[in-house]
Amino acid sequence: MKIAVMGSGGVGGFYGGRLANRLANTGCDVHFVARGAHLAAMREHGLTIENKEQGDIHVARVNVTEDPASIGVVDLVIIAVKLKDTEAAALAVKSIVGPHTAVLSLQNGVIKDDILRQHFPAAQIMGGVAYVATHVARPGVILQVGAMQRIIFGEYDGKRSARAEALLAALLAAGIKAELSDDIRRTLWEKYTFLVGLSGTTTTMRSTIGPIRTHPRTRAFLHSLLREVVAVGRAHGVNLPADYADDRLAFADSVPATMTSSMHHDLERGNPLEVEWLAGGVVTLGEAVGVAAPANRAVRDILSLVAEGRPAVKA
Repeated sequence: MKIAVMGSGGVGGFYGGRLANRLANTGCDVHFVARGAHLAAMREHGLTIENKEQGDIHVARVNVTEDPASIGVVDLVIIAVKLKDTEAAALAVKSIVGPHTAVLSLQNGVIKDDILRQHFPAAQIMGGVAYVATHVARPGVILQVGAMQRIIFGEYDGKRSARAEALLAALLAAGIKAELSDDIRRTLWEKYTFLVGLSGTTTTMRSTIGPIRTHPRTRAFLHSLLREVVAVGRAHGVNLPADYADDRLAFADSVPATMTSSMHHDLERGNPLEVEWLAGGVVTLGEAVGVAAPANRAVRDILSLVAEGRPAVKA
């Protein structure tokens, strides 16, 4: 299976690196698309995934380029860029997407595949979510916090296609926890629920999840964010349980206290934020079905002045 990873940051670098590291087991020919110092470091030193609990993984030689067209047609394109770059990424990989190429986004949010369908036939789009706490620690190095890592993906018609089964086998052979979903739309909203709560609280409060989940007021605010996502999703016909926000709050109690969100990391580094697609997305999607989301509106509005990025600030 020939795979192109469009975006080699925390998510793309981690999962692509795991697949490349187990080449003998997976049979995957993995090609990364990167840029700048990260690209240069990967070319010279390979790709490293650091994990203080489980040990490091180092892939000494990786196929990496800044020009997707140089890769050639692939069996699978994994889209792992920031949401604001989805349109540009879709245009960049068009030359390597053949008639039988699958396109799988591991990005955040619930409208990412709607954007991709504007560029590729709907039948080529697979839905997917990735659970992992990672970020680029320095060029060529992905830092994973904790042991959590899981990919859930599937076809939008709910069938177990041959291409989905082949990818599942490759992921499992690479030591990645993976499973197929027969309701990928619900799966996307399940991740969206927790991510909106995690990103909204950690970024506005400049904190990891530990203090947030223990203080009564910040815990209540986190719960409000979660409840609003569930209410909006259910109003859109997504098959989420009515008490799913309670389930995700309990999940927040189970993750490492040091966990934070990629949006919090972006804030600290002065990078543009995905808030318009996360908390802001809840507000917009809620307005479409007449469901108010005041807590998520507050997150969106609080972060408006830094949403486009600015010089890094300390947490």
